[in-house]
Amino acid sequence: MPLTDTAIKAAKPSEKPRKLYDADGLYLEVAPSGGKWWRFKYRIDGKEKRLSLGVYPDVPLLQARKARDEARRQVLDGSDPSAKRQAQKRASAVAADNSFETVARAWHVSWARTRSKKHADQVLRRMELDAFPQIGALPVSNIKAPQIVAMAKKVEQRGAHDLARRAIQISGQVFRYAIGHGLAEHNPCGDIQPADVLAPVREQNYARVDVAKLPQLLRDVDDYRGHVRTRLAMHLMALTFVRTSELIKAEWSEFNLAASQWRIPAGRMKMKTEHIVPLSTQAVAVLQALQRAGTGHQLLFPGGHDHEKSMSNNAILFALYRMGYKGEMTGHGFRGIASTVLHELGQDHAVIELQLAHQERDRVSAAYNHATYLPQRTTLMQFWANHLDTLRGRSITIPA
Repeated sequence: MPLTDTAIKAAKPSEKPRKLYDADGLYLEVAPSGGKWWRFKYRIDGKEKRLSLGVYPDVPLLQARKARDEARRQVLDGSDPSAKRQAQKRASAVAADNSFETVARAWHVSWARTRSKKHADQVLRRMELDAFPQIGALPVSNIKAPQIVAMAKKVEQRGAHDLARRAIQISGQVFRYAIGHGLAEHNPCGDIQPADVLAPVREQNYARVDVAKLPQLLRDVDDYRGHVRTRLAMHLMALTFVRTSELIKAEWSEFNLAASQWRIPAGRMKMKTEHIVPLSTQAVAVLQALQRAGTGHQLLFPGGHDHEKSMSNNAILFALYRMGYKGEMTGHGFRGIASTVLHELGQDHAVIELQLAHQERDRVSAAYNHATYLPQRTTLMQFWANHLDTLRGRSITIPA
């Protein structure tokens, strides 16, 4: 006679395990301790076997019968439900060992062999910052496209639009590695076009060299044979990454070299608020060289014909043309390069945006008061100047 909930609840333990039968191989085993276990008895290949279906009351009678019916269908199809369960457990254990982070680190070891250590370290650092916190613990074989999109959007929310796209691209390489090594069957990144899932970024008409060409550009600026003030202006553009108009209209009254600070008045800022530029030791050295070559005017960069007016907006642009960077680089391009490289080097997005004086600051970085975070920005600017020296392979050549 089939079991009822009333009979199950009334079943008492005895000195030995008791079996209360339901139907079609399902029974409840009552242990001496009082525990009640669902079992399914079946025969496969002439052998009698048993399959555990859970503990009562966590698994009620109706659910136990459904589990029995599913197990019976497998037996009728010639499958052993117990063997299938063991295989699933082994697969789950393998999947847990093959987390995205584990596979990504294995991929990185292989991939990095043909890359520079610096580039390889940057890629690993990006995964540690962006991908691993979101999908690192998930089995690589179980990750779906929506999880990749959610990870990329998390990066995008920091304002790091390029890095969000690269996070998808790098993850795609990890999945291809996993497929090649039998750890996954599908690359979810192949189902994603970044332009379809990430917000479009307004393109600027400011040419800039690829980051890989930055070291040579810095050396070319250092070797520039045009007017010395133009060369020093380009050095300051690279070191401070201010807007061209903010640099060429700068006045000596805005600078405190002893405090290593440049305060750009609100009237000359796009944000219409005073902007503080912490000066690295390299920037101070360039400014001191400008003082030695001074013209006796309040402007750092007076015009060649009218000293009461600043140098032309095109002075730096034409200098870059003469150096062979026409169509490849503008003065404003130094801002884009600084933003990209500093983000890639893992610097704080909000601090970078504050120093760039982006309009985005009000939305993304409102909590970062510009005075409170001045120490962080000072550290950032010195870090950047030192990094440029490393890329250049030498310090800036300062005129006597």
